[in-house]
Amino acid sequence: MTLAAPAGRIQLLTAAFLALAMAGTVGTALGFEHIGGFIPCALCLEQRIPYYIGAPLMAAAALAGWLNAPGMVTRLLLLAGAGLMAWGLVLGVYHSGVEWKWWAGPADCSGAAFQTRDVNDLFGDMSKRPPSCDQAAGRFLGLSFAGWNVLASIFLLAVALKGAFGRKD
Repeated sequence: MTLAAPAGRIQLLTAAFLALAMAGTVGTALGFEHIGGFIPCALCLEQRIPYYIGAPLMAAAALAGWLNAPGMVTRLLLLAGAGLMAWGLVLGVYHSGVEWKWWAGPADCSGAAFQTRDVNDLFGDMSKRPPSCDQAAGRFLGLSFAGWNVLASIFLLAVALKGAFGRKD
């Protein structure tokens, strides 16, 4: 199937799924931060960017499919989503390698910036020590958050490509 083929139900459903999955993935990371108390390092924060861009972009792709926009529009938006997940995959592999000490991380990776909203909270925020990028905040089934991001990115990349090049059905 080519990009010029009309978009169909597969592209609409794929885009809607990707919008929800990307929002859910970054929402989970935000939940671990704000509810679970895990302070993200600078590389953790950088890995969220493809999701922040991708979720609304995939919502736009779903809307384009729903409004029967030319198939090329929906398919190109799905390819853009695939590109974002490829970017997320590279970031996740890089961060995982830094955590496993396979290569050095960025020299300035001392952790997340303070997020003080009120001058009264300043002293409380100063006591927080953001993690270094080479220290995993935790591991689940042997994988850090960066490792799980690698798996999520691979899956969402494959889904986006399948949707972009899939049949019209």
